[in-house]
Amino acid sequence: MTAGTLTFAPLLPWPLLAAMGALALGLVAFALWRGLKGWALRGLAAAVLLAALCQPALQSEETRPLSDIVLLLEDRTASQSLSDRAAQTDAAVARLAAQIDALPETELRRVTLPDAPGNGGTQLGAALTEALAAEPRGRVAGVLVVSDGQIHDPEALPALPAPLQLLRTGHATDWDRRLVIETAPAFGIIGEETAIRLRVEDSGAVPASVGQFAQLSIAIDGAAAKSYTVTVGQDLELPLTLEHGGQNVVQFTLAPTPGELTARNNSAAVQINGVRDRLRVLLVSGQPHAGERTWRNLLKSDAGVDLVHFTILRPTEKHDGVPVTELSLIAFPTQELFLDKIDQFDLIIFDRYAARGILPAAYFENIRAYVERGGAVLVSAGPEFATVQSLWQTPLGEILPARPTGRVLSEPYLPRPTALGLRHPVTAGLEGAPPVSGDPGAEHWGRWLRQIELSGATGEVVMTGAEGAPLLVLSRAGKGRVALLGSDHAWLWDRGFEGGGPQLELLRRIAHWAMKEPDLEEEALQVEITPGTQGFTVTRRTMKESVGPLTVTLPDGSTTELSLSEIEPGRFATSWQAPSEGLYRLKQDDLERVVALGPASPREFEDPVASAAPLAVALASSGGADTALENGIPSVRKVRPGKPAAGRGWIGITPRGAEEVTGIRRGDLMPGWAWLLIAAALTLAAWRIEGRRARQA
Repeated sequence: MTAGTLTFAPLLPWPLLAAMGALALGLVAFALWRGLKGWALRGLAAAVLLAALCQPALQSEETRPLSDIVLLLEDRTASQSLSDRAAQTDAAVARLAAQIDALPETELRRVTLPDAPGNGGTQLGAALTEALAAEPRGRVAGVLVVSDGQIHDPEALPALPAPLQLLRTGHATDWDRRLVIETAPAFGIIGEETAIRLRVEDSGAVPASVGQFAQLSIAIDGAAAKSYTVTVGQDLELPLTLEHGGQNVVQFTLAPTPGELTARNNSAAVQINGVRDRLRVLLVSGQPHAGERTWRNLLKSDAGVDLVHFTILRPTEKHDGVPVTELSLIAFPTQELFLDKIDQFDLIIFDRYAARGILPAAYFENIRAYVERGGAVLVSAGPEFATVQSLWQTPLGEILPARPTGRVLSEPYLPRPTALGLRHPVTAGLEGAPPVSGDPGAEHWGRWLRQIELSGATGEVVMTGAEGAPLLVLSRAGKGRVALLGSDHAWLWDRGFEGGGPQLELLRRIAHWAMKEPDLEEEALQVEITPGTQGFTVTRRTMKESVGPLTVTLPDGSTTELSLSEIEPGRFATSWQAPSEGLYRLKQDDLERVVALGPASPREFEDPVASAAPLAVALASSGGADTALENGIPSVRKVRPGKPAAGRGWIGITPRGAEEVTGIRRGDLMPGWAWLLIAAALTLAAWRIEGRRARQA
């Protein structure tokens, strides 16, 4: 029971009591001024009456002592699985729990600390804040943390009302070697050199026998790795040239060193998106016609395309007496374009071009060699393609995917994708496409009015036209690509003839397929990571009717197989939830991809050597200490606040002396009649003193 305290329960409001006190004080002062001998007694009587109106009372509380609470946080994150840390943690937790249970008036609260989601690492600050919020802070006598000390939110540690004690796992002889990526670009220009800065560093008690050199392997997109000897502790700048567009995954791997804590931080992956600086396109128009502007508008509307365009306005066979030197205001640099600088172009388009002798045969030989070296040619054929002036009659004909029969089909017809075209990325999914055969009567594309009959197709026929003849043929020649469109009437779609059609999209796809855009590859393995999860969706695009299983190699080297389901012609897909973060290798037939889910090295293994440094400020401010468990499990004892809370072989908690109020007693200081009796006695005494003085006078 606590000592009594004086309380008041006034019968009147405090302002009114104050006014009455001021009035009484004024009357006492008046009596003093008049020289009345009983003024002091009258003042005391007024004070007694005012005190009675305030109803003073003595209040006491009945309490009982409360037990102290000790928080025990067990770090069960991934880094605690290294070496014998898990066994150290189990032994320490069991021993500490037994000691605290044996202490009188002390309760234990155990909190398990798992890996934070999203590669958050060890979030001790957040866990401790939540644990403290669930307990009365006035009862918390200590916080014991069994951990390697490598926490990742030291700024979130709350102010503690009691000592924080770190029971550190690990050993003084622990050491580790890791790979650190310092800077890496998110984008890189294809064909231009970019740089990745990295470093190999050691931490902990590194043995002298380890040496200062390490073996570093580098692999791009799952290809064969190349190995290099690098110096530990030295910044390295790796020059890298991207060879293709889209995602490029660069994987770095350090050879494991005997004795290091873990090899989980010996790998790193960098994902760089390859982009083209500018696509250079050469457009050669054989003569002005209605569809010429279609090609020009398409290519000029793309900010990533540099277009060089020339049109032959006057054929050389026209005899009007104009000197050849005056046929052009500016001499067109044909030799420079088709011989000297042809490899600088990503695509050459021949739009209704007729071989009239303007370009010598040697130029066409060089164009064919340019394609075989990896270039691209697109031929948009008009009626001249069916004549002796056809490009088929030039050396370029050797790589064209179909030959003209000599017929020009001048009749309305509906362009249709073939069964193969429904699978090919150039023509698959075009809006409003008619069926492969037949006409259901539903709305579809508008018709074209002219086509050059082609035969002997050696490439992939993805569209047909009049009389079922090939309309669009795609093929490869050496390392390059060739596209042949057997009509010059695609512009009818742009004009909205009979409803029009996806003219710009079709021509864009043809041009970009020829320039090897990754999204338009016939055989491709694409991966889309689901944001915020460890899942991803794999899409296999192929020209085959079926595909085999997908083999997934996990970060630990184990493999699993996933079956792919056809979602539309030429596209097979599956979704999978990965068991952990890291690098996954995907293989389907001869295609491979590397997928990085989160960092290749989880945050828990960035610096696995046990250390109290992240908790140093919190330990010092709370009065706690860092105790290495390899030296033995300390005993727990109670110490007074302000005294040292750790010593050799022991750690301390501070009893809080918290109490719970179980009852309140309140008794009046005096009964009401006693107050009135005292006031009356004082008043009577004052009256008698004043009466005696009057009689003497």
